[in-house]
Amino acid sequence: MLEQILLSLGYIRPEVALVFTFLSAIVADLVTQRKAIVAGIVLGGLIATAYYVVEQVGLNVSTFSNMLAVDPFSVFFKCVIIGSSILIVMFSLTSNEVNSSLRRIGEYYALLVAMTTGMFLMVGSSNLLMMYLSLELTSISSYILAGFTKEAPDSAEASLKYVIYGALSSGLMLYGISIIYGLTGALDIYSINQVLAQGGTGKIALLIAGVLAIAGFGYKISAVPFHFWTPDVYQGAPVTITAFLSVASKAAGFAMLMRFLKVTFIDSTVLNVPLGMWATIKGYELTNVIIVLSVLTMTLGNLVAIWQDNMKRLLAYSSIAHAGYMLLGLTVLGNDGFAATMIYFVVYLFMNLGAFYVVMLVANKTGSEDIRDYKGLGSRAPLLAVAMAIFLVSLTGLPPTAGFIGKLYVFAALIRANLIWLAIVGALNSVVSLYYYVRIFRNMFLRDAEERAEPLTFEFSNTFILLVLLVPTIVLGLYFGPLVEFAQYSVAMFGVK
Repeated sequence: MLEQILLSLGYIRPEVALVFTFLSAIVADLVTQRKAIVAGIVLGGLIATAYYVVEQVGLNVSTFSNMLAVDPFSVFFKCVIIGSSILIVMFSLTSNEVNSSLRRIGEYYALLVAMTTGMFLMVGSSNLLMMYLSLELTSISSYILAGFTKEAPDSAEASLKYVIYGALSSGLMLYGISIIYGLTGALDIYSINQVLAQGGTGKIALLIAGVLAIAGFGYKISAVPFHFWTPDVYQGAPVTITAFLSVASKAAGFAMLMRFLKVTFIDSTVLNVPLGMWATIKGYELTNVIIVLSVLTMTLGNLVAIWQDNMKRLLAYSSIAHAGYMLLGLTVLGNDGFAATMIYFVVYLFMNLGAFYVVMLVANKTGSEDIRDYKGLGSRAPLLAVAMAIFLVSLTGLPPTAGFIGKLYVFAALIRANLIWLAIVGALNSVVSLYYYVRIFRNMFLRDAEERAEPLTFEFSNTFILLVLLVPTIVLGLYFGPLVEFAQYSVAMFGVK
């Protein structure tokens, strides 16, 4: 047993590095209480973690008695999460919201690392109990971070609502897990798959359990009807945490949901299945549930976003809609669909973090997140306005930006799977999203600023981070071959022990 644990520890170096970073951040905060030192330690620890993640490329092992998988699929999502974490730390260094609470700044960075650790465990979890524990680690950290700016009037409300919805969703998920365990006598998803393949379990009870478990995943990815916390939390939390939740937390939730669906309910014994396609175990088809969630999520997200005037709230509903687009890839039972969702996540990282970064920079200067305060931004801060326009075009899914490539691969996977009507629904929703993005365009370039409004100037570090997000948003729309290959490679051995 001890030998197996020591062997498994060698495969989780990124998680171990994060734990050491977390402890170092706490100690540094207690000793020095200087934000620059704590932030530097956290940034260095995240970079070291990224190095260990890269070392895992090509591995395909199961650790701790099938509790945690280290495979190309988990490595792909770890890259998305660690990239987001590093960028969020860089965002935080110049955030007025975060730096207004200097006494608690060490806790802020430590909790960011704890949240990242939980998400790393989520993407590799291959045991239902491990899925729940890693989800709770991520959630508890995010509850506190959502209410970090106690001085803001809506911060405490956001945190409380997050806790309430999170507790309800976690309870539903845990209840579903208990039913699955009672029916199959197993917790690791590989053993559950073997029991289901043999038949003899109650189909109705297992379907109910599967839907209850999906409730926990749906809460994490902001899928309708588990989305109610999202707008209020996104509006009340600091912009940095809002951006982190919208990308990294969503990526971890999707990775866990994808692993749960693929390994648990796919029948590998079925013959005559087209190359790259999968067949579900008879009687346990959850595809229709995912289709309904996808259509509801993207439609409600886009329609409600039309009425929003607060930029964070608008981008919150936009984030809900994008979760619906990503769910489209899961409706395709095959490598194409999962790879398309993974491609979407990488481009979504840059364009969505970019949009939130612009919102943060404008809020730093104006103290407002209202869409009306973006009037004349094209003349007050030309680079910022042009960058925001490109991010919004990419979020819409128009060429030649990276967002177009993300939606192209998702819709192409749907068409190849003969789900043309679903691709049409997705395209129509993209048209709706253009409407509320155009409102921001109009204010930035077609409306004059108020008479007292002065030009906005930013430091070089702000411009550098903006370009770090802007350049990939454009480049990945023109040169995306390596990203596609990486996603397809990550899916190829996914779910194989």
